[in-house]
Amino acid sequence: MAHGIVFFLAPDDETAAATRLRGPGQAFESVTCRFIEPDSAIAEWDMYFEEPSAEVPPLEQLCGWRPWPEWVTAPLNDGVEVIALPQRLTRALSTAGSTELEELAGRWTTRLRSADGDDMTDDDLLAVLQGVARLAASAVATGGGLYSWSF
Repeated sequence: MAHGIVFFLAPDDETAAATRLRGPGQAFESVTCRFIEPDSAIAEWDMYFEEPSAEVPPLEQLCGWRPWPEWVTAPLNDGVEVIALPQRLTRALSTAGSTELEELAGRWTTRLRSADGDDMTDDDLLAVLQGVARLAASAVATGGGLYSWSF
C-alpha cells in the first residue's frame, strides 16, 4: 500500500518520469491522497468506465483487468513509482458526471473497506475522484497526460 499518492498533470512521459526522485511538487497541478494502491485504483476506475456497475468486482476480475496501468518509472527498492493513467480512462474521467463519480466512489470505498478494514484511507474518496476528474479534463484540453506518483 502506498503511503502517499499524487495524481498530477504532465505534458509527456519524460516529464512525468523526471518527478521520480522528488515527486511532482508545486510545479504540477495535482491531487493527493494516502494509503491506497494507485495501480489497482486506476484499474478499478478504468474497469468501471468500461463496464459501469455499482457492484464491487471480484478481486480476480480486478487483478486480471487489462490493460493494467503502465509504469513510467518502475518501483525500485525505495518503492517510488510513476504510473501513466490510460488515455481512455483520462477521457472517461474528463467527461464523467457527478452521478458516475459518486457511484464509482461508493464502489471503490466498499472494496477498500472490505480489503483494508480499519486501515482504509481516511481520505474523502469522492473528493479524490472529483479532483482527478478535473485534472483529466485539463489533460484532455491541453493534450498532456495524467499520472500517479507514489511512495
